[in-house]
Amino acid sequence: MQGPYKVITLCGSTRFKDAFLEAQKRLTLAGNIVISVGLFGHAGDREVWEGMAEDTVTRTKAMLDDMHKRKIDMADEIFVINVGGYIGDSTRSEIAYASAHGKPVRYLEPAVPER
Repeated sequence: MQGPYKVITLCGSTRFKDAFLEAQKRLTLAGNIVISVGLFGHAGDREVWEGMAEDTVTRTKAMLDDMHKRKIDMADEIFVINVGGYIGDSTRSEIAYASAHGKPVRYLEPAVPER
C-alpha cells in the first residue's frame, strides 16, 4: 500500500454495471483508490463490438483480460462484484490470479463454495 489509501481493483461480470458503480462509489468514499473495468461489454457498451471482425473481437477481449490482470497487479486487493453469487469464468481466473499473487479477495456477497 502506497500512502494512506488502499488500492482496490473491482472484478466481476460487466453485466452488473449498477453494482460496479455503487461499489466504486462506496469504496471511494471509504477512502480507497478504486480501479474498475474500462467498459461494460455485457451491460450497455455493446456498440464496442458492433461491426468488429471476429478475429479483432477475440484479440480485443484478450487484451482487455490481460489489461485487467495488470490492474490487479497495481492493487492491494480485489473486490469481486458477485451479484446473486454469480462468478463467471473470467472473474474466476481473476480471483485465481489475485490469490496466486498474494492479493486479498473480498466479495460483495458471501462467496458460495464450489461443488
